[in-house]
Amino acid sequence: MTCPICKKETVPDYRPFCSKRCADIDLGRWLTGGYAIPAEEEDLPEPPEAPRERPH
Repeated sequence: MTCPICKKETVPDYRPFCSKRCADIDLGRWLTGGYAIPAEEEDLPEPPEAPRERPH
């Protein structure tokens, strides 16, 4: 198995990475949104208006 960051062979202590450095790079990408999947805004229907009270 190769490290997804630098493509070197993995080390059991840091698997699936080869080193703490590559593991930290990956963690940093997660924490800063580097792995975010772009999403499209979904057009949701407007909720119906609440019935208005009639004056007495």
